[in-house]
Amino acid sequence: MKRILTLWLVLGAMYITIEVLWRGYTHPSMLVVGGICGVLVGLINQTPMFYRSPIAVQAVIGACIVLVVEFIAGCILNIWLGLNVWDYSESFGNIMGQVCVTYAFLWVLLMPLAIWAEDTSRWLIYSWEKLLGREPGPQPIYPPYTVKSVYKDFFTGK
Repeated sequence: MKRILTLWLVLGAMYITIEVLWRGYTHPSMLVVGGICGVLVGLINQTPMFYRSPIAVQAVIGACIVLVVEFIAGCILNIWLGLNVWDYSESFGNIMGQVCVTYAFLWVLLMPLAIWAEDTSRWLIYSWEKLLGREPGPQPIYPPYTVKSVYKDFFTGK
């Protein structure tokens, strides 16, 4: 459980960092939303069915996961609680102003980075536990690889 919480926190921090770089600001709730997205996206290549799936397939699935999480979070945060964290109602192909086609496409392009970040974070956490003399759990440990190699696989269909 500590590993999942650590991954959630690390990936949530990465999510809000990207949001600040993109929009210039964020909302504290995005740490929670980003962490959930990161952990769920990380489960894609932890599932035997997707171990060897091409990065492009994982990217589309990951983008769908993010869109569903953001839609649910948007309905709760923006519509139900009225926090107005984001509003895509003026964007093309939006659904209730919570998600839109443009960001769906951008999430697909950002997903190789997210997959790399999750795998690398997981590898670092497990390596640290090995260093401390604790045995890792049943999930595989992936050695780190470069962001460049992931994007190369994404664009070449590997």
